[in-house]
Amino acid sequence: MPLRGLPLVLCACIAFSGAATASAAELKSPWDGRPVALTDAAYTCPDPPPFSKSLDVDSYYIDAHHSVIDPVKKAAYEKGAEGPDHLGEWTTQAADAYLRHGSRAGAQCVYTLLFAAASAKAWSASMPTGQAHYVQKWLLAATAMAYLKVRNTGVGRPEQDKEIQKWFGLLADQVRDYVDDKMKNPNSDAWNNHRYWAGLAVCAAGIARNDTREFHFGMDAFKAGTDEIGPSGALPRELQRAGMALHYHLYALAPLIMLAELGEANRIDTYSANHHALDRLVNLCEQGLQHPEIFEKATGVEQNMPDKIAGATIGWAVPYVKRRPDAQLSSWIAQAQYTSFWQWGGLPPE
Repeated sequence: MPLRGLPLVLCACIAFSGAATASAAELKSPWDGRPVALTDAAYTCPDPPPFSKSLDVDSYYIDAHHSVIDPVKKAAYEKGAEGPDHLGEWTTQAADAYLRHGSRAGAQCVYTLLFAAASAKAWSASMPTGQAHYVQKWLLAATAMAYLKVRNTGVGRPEQDKEIQKWFGLLADQVRDYVDDKMKNPNSDAWNNHRYWAGLAVCAAGIARNDTREFHFGMDAFKAGTDEIGPSGALPRELQRAGMALHYHLYALAPLIMLAELGEANRIDTYSANHHALDRLVNLCEQGLQHPEIFEKATGVEQNMPDKIAGATIGWAVPYVKRRPDAQLSSWIAQAQYTSFWQWGGLPPE
């Protein structure tokens, strides 16, 4: 697969096949070069949530396959994660108000929330539990992607950009260190969808900071994910999730698509990786949503199906169908009440 324009420092590290063209160009996002005219569209910015440097939350799954949810534990988790979750949700909503309506107030809200969090070094400590680390990476993915949407609007001050990017670096260090440590264990969460979400978080931060090492970490995570995709499109580690296998195939697909878009924005031919592995995974997920018996046969367990096809279940397909037209995916997108999902930054790239 040709690496069109990949910075030289990365070329020796990412083992895609084919030739590479060195470039020292600034790292790009899918929203660069696509300015939205600023308007006076109103946007009410919420006050920042209460900040802390650490977070103590635990998993809410109670079986060996991490497929059965304890509602009491889930409620406790949601309460404990309210702060970072709200910051991620509110920041992405504000960024999307800018994308949809050109709202200057929305773009300013992104800067206000992120500068407050950066000044407090919010949730930037090493986390005491694996679940807390997951929240940390989802927060970074959401806020870094939201920032990329508004960074060229001119509404932010240089000191805000500096502090926000510094905070992204603190979070990225924690996310990367967690994955690097867990990779010593081949059965750890560093080898499943959590690796891809960590890659998206650090990659987006790397683009925001123009840090090629962080960008490379994300592209390595993308390669690890696409290398896992088998001939049928299945991800073996996500098949182990029993009744949640389809759900976690979709949940793994989302960050891989977002990483593919970040790579393509930097002239990397991501969609050809591992003999077009993403196409196989997309096809399996599409078939699984229509025929869940495919996953039931593979796992021996009835699948927990989504109540509706919207948000995280289908939003990843918005950029995908621009590259790979698909009537069924396009139909689901058209019928979806919404296609945004805060953990990948709100509205997906188009």
